[in-house]
Amino acid sequence: MLTDPYGNPLHTTDPAARDAYAEALLAYLDALPGVDGALERAIAADPGFAQAHMLKARNAQVFARMDEARTLMAQAVEKGRDLTGQARGQIAVFDHLVNGRPREGYEAVRAHLRDHPRDALVAQTCLGVFSLIGFSGQPGREAEHLAFAETLAPAYGQDGWFLAQLAFAQMEAGQLAPAERAIGAALAQRPRSGHGAHIRAHLFYEMGETAEGRDYLSDWLAGYDRAGMMHCHNSWHVALWSLAMGDTARMWQIADRDLAPDTSQGPPLNILTDLASLYWRAEMAGQAVSPARWARLSEYAARAFPAPALGFADIHAALAHAMAGQDEPLMKIIEGAKGPAADQVAPCATAFRAIAAQDWAGAEAALLPVMADHARLGGSRAQRDLLDYTLLHALIRQGKAGEARRLLVTRRPLTDSRGAVRGLAA
Repeated sequence: MLTDPYGNPLHTTDPAARDAYAEALLAYLDALPGVDGALERAIAADPGFAQAHMLKARNAQVFARMDEARTLMAQAVEKGRDLTGQARGQIAVFDHLVNGRPREGYEAVRAHLRDHPRDALVAQTCLGVFSLIGFSGQPGREAEHLAFAETLAPAYGQDGWFLAQLAFAQMEAGQLAPAERAIGAALAQRPRSGHGAHIRAHLFYEMGETAEGRDYLSDWLAGYDRAGMMHCHNSWHVALWSLAMGDTARMWQIADRDLAPDTSQGPPLNILTDLASLYWRAEMAGQAVSPARWARLSEYAARAFPAPALGFADIHAALAHAMAGQDEPLMKIIEGAKGPAADQVAPCATAFRAIAAQDWAGAEAALLPVMADHARLGGSRAQRDLLDYTLLHALIRQGKAGEARRLLVTRRPLTDSRGAVRGLAA
């Protein structure tokens, strides 16, 4: 039987279909462009290749092309109706995920990986901060993420894709030295991995190595296709570092060229969260963001995420709506927050509403209960610094700069916070 690059059985007898699928799988795992094209070749070689339809559905889901994803998944289910064993389990996992059943999908993933731990396509659904664990909304999800990765580690050994995922889990749990070793080994094998470069960027960020991080990721991005899944988000990292270094011209260039909805080819979740975060972090650092920019982003948020559902997206949409003065969609989030982290979404949105009204005490009061475990909202520690810095900003605006500095030293002692919030420096 033909197999994928991780030794998992593929239900095709056509070597050309197998080769094209393998190309697509590796590109998908490394966030490289060309996934759809390779899968189209696989399907052309074997129209009954259910796993190729399945992976194409998953890739469409990542880019929020949900009608296409559901159609492709239905085709995968139909073409795989006679499959058994591991392939049948794969189809079941992604049928749950594409069709909006994450709880059932998570249970299916854990059961599947007990028997097939080297099924990397299934494993990746729970690895990373934008994963089933990352968006679970459960307390202690960073510890669960690390435990999940460590449980799989014996099955992957020194595989470059997995080492990068392990490094991210370690880093988010504060294990920076093991993460540095793991991501170094990963990139030695797969230096052009979009995920690998992203995870290395996070290590620079966590260590406060601003100039080094910007140089590394700028050089890496020079050879990365704009259609790559991580182009938008990796560009966000460079923009943040540019802001920290006072290079606001480059920050705005990146915002308009690489993050904006009408220019970025990234997933909508990245476009919304990266641009909203950059705008607000620029404002907190003392840069003026025009009302027109906030208005355009609010319009995009209302279009791309019209109803509350995913906490991480919802808090960024609330930020955009608040800063644009759009109270109706903002109140929709405050009053209708849904999902496992809904209890944290409403306070964050309330805080942003208070900030727009310059009610700094109100913003502080709304944010304080969230700070104990805002990992439940999803996203990385670097992304959730948005909330930490917002609280510091609210404190400073009330004349509590000393309290803000003490809080920063307690929560984020290693990251480079110079200039992050105007008035923070002693």
